[in-house]
Amino acid sequence: MGNRKQNSKTYDLEERTLKSAKTVREFVREFPKDFAAYDDIKQLLRSSGSVGANYIEANNALSKKDFQMRIKICKKEAKESAYWLELLEASNNAMEQRCHDLKKESEELVYIFAAILRNSQ
Repeated sequence: MGNRKQNSKTYDLEERTLKSAKTVREFVREFPKDFAAYDDIKQLLRSSGSVGANYIEANNALSKKDFQMRIKICKKEAKESAYWLELLEASNNAMEQRCHDLKKESEELVYIFAAILRNSQ
């Protein structure tokens, strides 16, 4: 029974990271395109998608060490997403609240992955 609960939590975080990446993509479609934001947006798209992709890899890891490394990458990519959102937030006042909300989600994911990492050691 405990394993089923763990699998449900795993699925929930896979869904959450996928939803987060999709929300970032919706946001990017609405963000005003300008030269200064172009590279930040590209980096945000990469890092936001990488969070979930690496979490899926972690769940299919062949060893504890591999699992921990993938979780570290998830944490790093979520932190990076928050960074790019911070830059985009500073560059466009009209999108400030959306950036803030997405940044908050990225920061929450950082805390979740940090907890997973602590609990896996």
